[in-house]
Amino acid sequence: MKRLGFALLVLVACEENEGTKNPFTGNEVVYTLEAGSTYDITGTLTIKEKVDGNAFILAELSGTEGDLQHPVHLHLGNVSLPDADIAALLTPVAGSTGKSETTLSTLANESAITYAQLLSLEACVKIHLAESGPGRDVILAAANIGTSIQSASNGRIGIAVCQ
Repeated sequence: MKRLGFALLVLVACEENEGTKNPFTGNEVVYTLEAGSTYDITGTLTIKEKVDGNAFILAELSGTEGDLQHPVHLHLGNVSLPDADIAALLTPVAGSTGKSETTLSTLANESAITYAQLLSLEACVKIHLAESGPGRDVILAAANIGTSIQSASNGRIGIAVCQ
């Protein structure tokens, strides 16, 4: 009976280890989020490739606090483009943690997008102070991503307000 119990324990342990496989391929890109207003906000935007080809987007800000949820938009074009179309709404940054985690597989127009396609897109990410009201037009932080990096000049680019 002891041998049967040991065999079951080993079998359960193996099944648990298989369930904790790394969901990422190891491909990733990290962008610096620039402050977009007078708020003292800094951070990074990390985009990782998942084994299924989707993109996992992690925004990490320092300088946020409280219960506010800060909307995160993926826009087409670079950060200086005014009224840029929203390509996707990402998970808001929680003010209490400064973090947002999103697995992106579909854009707002319902077209599929992979990690590789996202990195070849001329786009940017903007993090807003609030979803509505006057705080909607305040950009806490932003970064060009994909091919928008190549179109950026050295130094700070003006960050335009969203639609």
